[in-house]
Amino acid sequence: MSITVNGIDELKKLAGSDLGTSEWIEVTQERINTFADATGDHQWIHVDPEKAAAGPFGAPIAHGYLTLSLFIPLFTELLDVQGVTTKVNYGLNKVRFPSPVKVGSKIRLVGRLADVEDVPGGVQIAVDGTIEIEGAPKPAAVLQSLSRFYA
Repeated sequence: MSITVNGIDELKKLAGSDLGTSEWIEVTQERINTFADATGDHQWIHVDPEKAAAGPFGAPIAHGYLTLSLFIPLFTELLDVQGVTTKVNYGLNKVRFPSPVKVGSKIRLVGRLADVEDVPGGVQIAVDGTIEIEGAPKPAAVLQSLSRFYA
């Protein structure tokens, strides 16, 4: 369930709050192939199901950066900021990929609004995110994302 805030003042009040958990999404071979085409990264562990089945993970795995890029659609399920003119990704702090995402796996985001700080014309938020893999003991990614919202 998404949290909706209207404007920067309401967003500031959420600092330190858990944002909840997104829905599960499946990471398909088609999504992996599309990402490989977009980035030019066609390493066999991602795009060659037959060879990957005999490889170290027993199946094709998603690119780490594909997993990271899915943070955005998963995050938009958690927090909707209305009443601002511009929303931008500002960057990332620490990012780690503790466990590979095998093709056919489902992932979801657990988020926490760690911080909201003023910047000229708006605010910058830091979101602690954990991208979980359904049924896996370790997450696919652990990160802190920075976004800016301008009034």
